[in-house]
Amino acid sequence: MVSAFALWLPIVLSAVAVFVASSVIWMLLPWHKGDYKGVPNQEAVRAALKGIPPGCYNIPHLAERGDLAKPEVQAMFEEGPTGFLFIAKRQVPAMGSLLGKWFVFNLVVAFCVAYLTGIGMGPGAAYMEVFRIASTATWMAYGFAYVCDSIWYSRPWHLTWKAVFDALIYGLLTGGVFGWLWPA
Repeated sequence: MVSAFALWLPIVLSAVAVFVASSVIWMLLPWHKGDYKGVPNQEAVRAALKGIPPGCYNIPHLAERGDLAKPEVQAMFEEGPTGFLFIAKRQVPAMGSLLGKWFVFNLVVAFCVAYLTGIGMGPGAAYMEVFRIASTATWMAYGFAYVCDSIWYSRPWHLTWKAVFDALIYGLLTGGVFGWLWPA
């Protein structure tokens, strides 16, 4: 067993590697360029949504689960639109703050991966053994929640598969860093 605290260097370096890779994927490559679309008649939609406080909403919204059996409610679902709406705070996105939170999240994932890998591997473990556990755990941490979003919140599947592939890249980078810097 290896303590997660003894793995501080692979934790930090893998967090940096994921941060850099995600920056390249999202800012320099065209991979995610068309992921989000504008709504038709954006100004009318913005005006209709004005005054809604930040939060998570669903359309149509059922006050009671039993309401789904009502013909008028079923008609709302059939006529559409149906969906989930996430309203953020009214502010210009502060990229510095968002990127800072993303980096802290990368550190948390790397720490959890270090903890998990450290339970299963002792000092001197082979590179590929460490790589397998660390990369798999990282891939799961970054990618698998998107599958739930597609199942439950209608996130388009093509976006989910892109995110799962991004997570695989993050996993391979993290597994490589952990395997390379694993204590002898």
